[in-house]
Amino acid sequence: MVHDSDAHDRGESATTDSHGGTGGDAATDDGGDAATDDGGDAATGGGSVADTATDNGSEVVATTDGGTDRRLVGGWEGRYYEDFDVGDVYKHPYGRTVTETDNVWFTNLTLNCNPMHFNEAYAAETEFGERLVDGTFVIALAVGMSVVDVSANATANLGYDEVRHHAPLFHGDTLFAESEVLEKRESSSRDHVGIVTTELRAYNQNDELVLSLERTPMVLKRSHAEPSPAQPTGWPEGIGTQPADLE
Repeated sequence: MVHDSDAHDRGESATTDSHGGTGGDAATDDGGDAATDDGGDAATGGGSVADTATDNGSEVVATTDGGTDRRLVGGWEGRYYEDFDVGDVYKHPYGRTVTETDNVWFTNLTLNCNPMHFNEAYAAETEFGERLVDGTFVIALAVGMSVVDVSANATANLGYDEVRHHAPLFHGDTLFAESEVLEKRESSSRDHVGIVTTELRAYNQNDELVLSLERTPMVLKRSHAEPSPAQPTGWPEGIGTQPADLE
C-alpha cells in the first residue's frame, strides 16, 4: 500500500492520471441527468426569456414568455472524494473487444520484444497455441475503463499494488471491469484532495477473472472543484452556451 506521507516525502512525484474520464451513464446519489419526459433541453416554440436564469447547482434554468424552460444541464463529471463509500462496487460502463491491432501496436510502441505477442508461428508452438495480448496493455485498458467512475477527478496516482494476471487474454476477447472501494482517508499534506484505494477487477466475456490490482489516486474534493454546468471539467471559461445566453 502506498501512503500519502510516503509520496509527500518523495516530493509527490506520483504520475498524473493521463486518462480522460468522459461520458458514462452511471447513476449517483447526487443526481443524474437522464432525459426527462418534457422533451429535452432545447426551447420549443417562440418567445423571449422573461426571467433571469437561475442556477440550482446541477442546472441553470430560464423560463420563456411561453412558459418553456431552457436549461443548461450539467453532465456526468465523475466522482469527487466525498462521493466514495467503502464497500461500494462500480461496474464500469461499456466493454472493450481487444484486437490484433491493439496488441501489435502496443507491443511495438513499448519495445516489448517477446515473440509471444507478435510471432504467430512461435506462439502456435507454446502451451497457449496462439499469441497472447500484452499484459501491460490489459492493465492500461482496465485502468482506463475505470477512470469514468474512480479517477476522472484525480490529481495524481500514488501507486498500483497487488497486480495479478489470473488468466491470459487473446485477440477477440472482450474485457469488462469493475472497482470496489477498499479505503478512503484525508490527505495529510493537501486539504483539497483525499486518498481513495480501490480494487480493480477485469473479466473476459466468459466471466473469467483476467486481472486484479489495487490503485490509489488522490481525488479532488467537491468543495474545491466547484463544478458548474457552464464550465464542465476541461472547458475554458466562457466557451459555448452560458447562463446569460438563456436570458
